[in-house]
Amino acid sequence: MVLAGCVPAHRHPSWSIFALQRRLPYDGLAVVSQPDGYGLHIWVDTDTRDAGVCKPRWSPDPARLFNGNGTAPFSSGLASRSEFFAAVARADVRRALRQQSEALCQAVAPRSRFSWVEPPRHEKEVRARAYPMLEGEDLLSDPNEVERREGQLLNPPGVAEP
Repeated sequence: MVLAGCVPAHRHPSWSIFALQRRLPYDGLAVVSQPDGYGLHIWVDTDTRDAGVCKPRWSPDPARLFNGNGTAPFSSGLASRSEFFAAVARADVRRALRQQSEALCQAVAPRSRFSWVEPPRHEKEVRARAYPMLEGEDLLSDPNEVERREGQLLNPPGVAEP
């Protein structure tokens, strides 16, 4: 106990928690979980597959937070899942995630009802995301075929060039 009091403050995680936008307001949360301002940038996503309901969709693979105690925090690369599980085990982190999720749902689906889903706290609770299957119209066209069609449109057969 006495030795812990002799460790400089920059050697302890501050556990500060604040919004850190990724692309949209409310879509990210920074958690300073390590000394020197390192931590996690947890991405907050929404799931609106059920009509009239918006709930959080969790990715247990957060980005690495840098300069979390400074003036210009940023993220790069990946942090470990074990760090994510340790962070979401804290009630203050889950409370902040709930606030961010609810605000994001309000922004992206204002007519939907918000439904809170707890983030996974163990590897066994992680579920693989189901993505819709790609259909033929979703796939890119063959570039050679596109060029051939463009040529036909620009130079239709039987039309003399000026």
